[in-house]
Amino acid sequence: MQVGFGVLGPVVAWDAAGASIDLRGPRHRAVLARLLVAQGRVVPVARLVDDLWEDPPAGAVSAVRTFVAALRRALEPQRAPRQPARLLVTEGPGYALRAAPEAVDAWRFEDAVAAASAAAPHETLARLDPALRWWRGPAYAGFDEPWAGVERSRLEQLRLHAVERRAEALLAVGRAVDAVPDLDAHVAGNPWREEAWRLLALALYRTGRQGDALAVLRRARGLLRDQLGLDPGPRLRRLETDILRQADRVGDDPGRPGAEEIWARAAAAYDRTVSVDAPARLESTIGLLSGLAVAGPQGLEAARDQRSAAVTAAEQLGDPELTARVIGGYDVPAIWTRSDDPQRAAQIVAAAERTLAALPPGSSAAVRARLLATIAVESRGTRSARGAQAARQAEEIARRLGDPALLAFALNGVFMQTFAQAGLAPARDRIGAEIVALAARHDLVTFEILGHLIRLQARSARADFTGADGHAAAVTRLAARHGRPLVGVFTTWYEALRLAATGAAPQVAEAAYRDAAVSLSGAGMPGVERGLLPLALLCLRIWHGQPAHFAADTDWGPYLPWARPHVLLAQDCRAAAAAALRRIPEPPPDLLFEALWCLAAQGAITVGDRGVMQRARAALAPAAAELAGAGSGMLTAGPVAHHLGRLATALGQPH
Repeated sequence: MQVGFGVLGPVVAWDAAGASIDLRGPRHRAVLARLLVAQGRVVPVARLVDDLWEDPPAGAVSAVRTFVAALRRALEPQRAPRQPARLLVTEGPGYALRAAPEAVDAWRFEDAVAAASAAAPHETLARLDPALRWWRGPAYAGFDEPWAGVERSRLEQLRLHAVERRAEALLAVGRAVDAVPDLDAHVAGNPWREEAWRLLALALYRTGRQGDALAVLRRARGLLRDQLGLDPGPRLRRLETDILRQADRVGDDPGRPGAEEIWARAAAAYDRTVSVDAPARLESTIGLLSGLAVAGPQGLEAARDQRSAAVTAAEQLGDPELTARVIGGYDVPAIWTRSDDPQRAAQIVAAAERTLAALPPGSSAAVRARLLATIAVESRGTRSARGAQAARQAEEIARRLGDPALLAFALNGVFMQTFAQAGLAPARDRIGAEIVALAARHDLVTFEILGHLIRLQARSARADFTGADGHAAAVTRLAARHGRPLVGVFTTWYEALRLAATGAAPQVAEAAYRDAAVSLSGAGMPGVERGLLPLALLCLRIWHGQPAHFAADTDWGPYLPWARPHVLLAQDCRAAAAAALRRIPEPPPDLLFEALWCLAAQGAITVGDRGVMQRARAALAPAAAELAGAGSGMLTAGPVAHHLGRLATALGQPH
């Protein structure tokens, strides 16, 4: 039976037919609410006791178990008496609610808001209109405990953002009249939100009510100054100035087409002018896909799909120079060293190699360099000697030609090939610094973002979190200014890494990693997402000497060979762990190279495998001054020196 849960208001549950499920008493409902707040994570019984009672009575643990048993009967009424629960499960020291992502209204709401952030105005309205109607009152209404208050506040901020995003969409499609009533109510309930005042004033202006718009801005200024002692922000001040000047950009012409209409007109003109079989369409498509790839999760996935189709279509036309422009025109910066789709990446590399070989003498050097840079980027994490060679060749041509955009693309390829051994964070830092400087001089925004992310990673590897913080702040500003929503995935994970690396309690760091994983879910980056959360938790636990207890169905993705020995050791399967360790492969040359070697090292120490210990020590030695895995900007297994010291002791060798 598919059970649905509602927390956007009083906490309720529905069965598959939509009928309300009797959740028994207030304590039962509180247990359910606390498990829903945890979003699928295990909540220890001791934590439930502390969260349910200020002064827990004797027998509180037994009471919690009674509440859980009653909830199980209510949520899974058809479950046989001795059949294990599938929804409210027992795991380790506590309980978890394994609800489907679409089963909880708050989770669906978050997904809708995330999808709307990168959508066109009409699609934004189609997503947010129903999503906002899911709210039945304050989230987790009726619960005043701190755990509920924090989540209620977070969801309320998300709702307010959605209201404003919807208003922006209404303005974009010329429906300012429809936006005014909701914005009036929004401002009345949230008078400290400057964006709400700005949108209301803008909506009034676009309906021809200039005087009312200026009155709203005066009210906002007076409220902020009188109540908070603050001056209005730059966007409010700019809007007032524009209205007084009747500037075009605030919409003094109600009939002026919005961005969506301009796009439609341009696309129609293109369709009328350029024949359907013209090669120019393929080149235009690649330019479009390059922009689409940085617009958000859906755009990235669509760009990945259509890029391969465009390359195939170009090759079928039999024009190597056209194919070269189509392949090399997709110069989307890449920061993660594991491909989202290795098979497609290999196909792109093969197509680039074929095209290089087919280019006639005298072909553009820049076109050749773009093909070489593509080979370098798409060969990442594969130990391909050709990838490193292509990176060097692309860089040499780009420097000779003095083409800034080409050099930035080539340096991306060089970065992707700078993982031949451990300890190369300083070299990557230098590459990132050059990309930042180059991109800032020539207004190459996506590459400037790439450069800051590279430097964030490199500084984290060297435990320079002051420097990394600066790059995180810079990349956040650029992403906000230029609409690059995927950047937030990396900065959110960086915050979790920073907590883990700077002394936060392991349970605090684990919670931060789990929260970061939410930002990655559905981001369109499977090469980053798959297996990353359990790997981060495993690295943290092994560093702090904790057992690797994980659920049997944990998806380790590509990291299973390095996780398996530790999982088996936690299950007291020492012989199986030793056998798994003997089969452990060389870690791929990527951002997690040092972290995976540290996992292999600690497993080898536990089972006494001197061969793996010696290999790990030799591989890790060049990175002795770094934090293992922190060069990813996502996770860490602690100082490499810590692991080298343990290896030296186990091998009976000097430190």
